[in-house]
Amino acid sequence: MEIIRIRDEYIKLGQALKLSGLVDSGVDAKLEIQEGFVKVNGEVEFQRGKKIHVGDVIEFDGQQVRVEN
Repeated sequence: MEIIRIRDEYIKLGQALKLSGLVDSGVDAKLEIQEGFVKVNGEVEFQRGKKIHVGDVIEFDGQQVRVEN
């Protein structure tokens, strides 16, 4: 499982996907999220602006990313 670190209280889902390198751009993130290919804490998430907090786990394309500070 990969770890991404944030300094703020939260990061938006689309930004987290880009930061982790799971997608190349915000457009890619938007499309993957809208298609239902992204999970947050085991649940499919359709909102690109979903606030992701420390401890949350993002799943996409067989990879998992945990958010830490």
